[in-house]
Amino acid sequence: MSLSSQPPHREDPHLQDRLNQISEKITSPEFLSGQGLGNEIGFWIFDYPPEHELQVREYLTFLKGVLARQHSDLTIDHVNLLRGVRDYLNERGFLDKAIGMQQKKGDAALLKALRGPLHMDKFAPYLMDHFLSQDPDVVLMSGVGSVWPVMRAHSLLNALHGPLGHKPVVLFYPGHYDGQMLSLFNQIASNHYYRAFKLVP
Repeated sequence: MSLSSQPPHREDPHLQDRLNQISEKITSPEFLSGQGLGNEIGFWIFDYPPEHELQVREYLTFLKGVLARQHSDLTIDHVNLLRGVRDYLNERGFLDKAIGMQQKKGDAALLKALRGPLHMDKFAPYLMDHFLSQDPDVVLMSGVGSVWPVMRAHSLLNALHGPLGHKPVVLFYPGHYDGQMLSLFNQIASNHYYRAFKLVP
């Protein structure tokens, strides 16, 4: 079903206010240089109520246009993880097989089969080579909820630490992050993750 055919969604004013702070935040010299982080890596999480996923998607489309017009000197990459997983599996000839397996054997069998192909030692380098510029100033990532449970946010961030170094990464997260624990959809507790900062309180 296309987004245009979905019922109108009700915007959350508080969420919109937080979204509107993103552009200024991620283009500030302090953010780009990692000032104030000490020796910590520049991983940031923008968490939001999962029921407002469409509002966040629409804002990301708007944000890309604003950044292109107002900050053309910056290289800001947006990675949609669902597209990344789809392209990765398709290039390796796994996509049709994965769909067939899910239909015939169910989710558990599919997850087991994809554990090897989607190991972060393989997927993270693919993401770097195919979805990121040579030297991005900022990396935005979305689609976390769409790729769960075949991919976990904390595993991906851990795998990108080495390749990206101190480049700022913003993960749009449909759930809650309290600075220590990720909770996807506000229901599924993930591993403790202390290495990221909340982008907008």
